[in-house]
Amino acid sequence: MRITAQLRRIHTAARTTTKALAYRCRSGLIASAVEQGTLIRTGDLLDRLGADDLKDGFKSWYGKHVKKAYVAANGRPPVMVWARHRTTGKWIHVAAYSPFDIALYIGLATYKQTAFLAQPAFYQAAYTEAA
Repeated sequence: MRITAQLRRIHTAARTTTKALAYRCRSGLIASAVEQGTLIRTGDLLDRLGADDLKDGFKSWYGKHVKKAYVAANGRPPVMVWARHRTTGKWIHVAAYSPFDIALYIGLATYKQTAFLAQPAFYQAAYTEAA
């Protein structure tokens, strides 16, 4: 019952402030975890793998594959966070995952636009270029 009262106060405060702060209030600790890197979005993983040049539509479909794998493995949807879209600047509701969640890598392998990122040869080539 106490949590409900706290959430009511947070949402009331969020309605009377700027849009950016309102979405930050609604996401709360999840947004903090995303900023710290303990939770990541699918686009963050693609950026880390060097696939940030993929079109937003392809990134979106990759996220759908990851969410499907997550639900199949855990039986529930992932936690959601409000974040600014990378190109449009609009606020969107996106899923957040542990950086080590297997669903992220299953999504890489099952989506044809990112399947090359799941191949061991990709990692060997990236390692030899860095060395």
